[in-house]
Amino acid sequence: MTKALLKSMRLRTLPLSLAGVVCGGLMAYAEDDSSILTLVLLFLTTVSLQILSNLSNEMGDHVSGVDSENREGPNYSLADGGLTEGQMWKSINAFVVLCAVLGLAMLLVSFHFGIFNLKFILLLCLGAAAIWASTHYTLGGKPYGYKGLGDLFVFIFFGLVSVLGSYYVMSHGFDWKMVWPAVGIGLLSVGVLNVNNIRDMHSDAGLRRTIPLRIGVRWARLYQTFLIVGGYVCMVVPGFNVWFLVLAPLFAAHLWVVWKREGKKLDPALPLLVLTTFITSIVFVFCHYGV
Repeated sequence: MTKALLKSMRLRTLPLSLAGVVCGGLMAYAEDDSSILTLVLLFLTTVSLQILSNLSNEMGDHVSGVDSENREGPNYSLADGGLTEGQMWKSINAFVVLCAVLGLAMLLVSFHFGIFNLKFILLLCLGAAAIWASTHYTLGGKPYGYKGLGDLFVFIFFGLVSVLGSYYVMSHGFDWKMVWPAVGIGLLSVGVLNVNNIRDMHSDAGLRRTIPLRIGVRWARLYQTFLIVGGYVCMVVPGFNVWFLVLAPLFAAHLWVVWKREGKKLDPALPLLVLTTFITSIVFVFCHYGV
């Protein structure tokens, strides 16, 4: 069961979820010398939320029939019999509890256990919203991922909430310069989802209403180009550094695969963009503060 559960956790997606908090958290840590324990709890909470999202998405796709034999993407543990539905539900519930415990611990440490604080309460509500979003992409009575709203939620939670939220948790403040990387990482994260949806257009037809299915493959590729170029520019604008030139060929290679391949042959474009986005967030911090 352990091997099957690790497979369903999709650990290769973790760098994408960490990109935003690495950027926001380390920027705040460098500026204010915030608590290292808060930073560690921030990373652990983010990883737990991503795993919860992955498990919930697999369960939702399995129940809805999206994960069929016609699926272009990889099969996971429910599809190949490695996990039963009961085992998956127990795992999902366990990670809901883990996310809540880690998130609460993070806020308690950040605010020195001052719970009677409006900022604390608002961040607590934001954490609850993050858990809801992680479990309702494909699960629940009205999963937002099946209505073409996944792009919006990814932009909000992987970009704006991830960068600005982590910066605020660490520093208890807001800095307008952080809006640029928040938007940039948000756009690049949506790009990962969009490539996934382009790859799965055939198997998703009739079951989901993703952006590529709504606008067609050519416009979806143009949309991908906008996301990548826009995300890259947003990361560069606050302060250009020669290191960003090193990243440009990686983004170009990703777009080449997107425009030249389709179906399962698009798979290499996914990890390439995930890792490049993560590296870009680290380069952003390094170029500003040398953390």
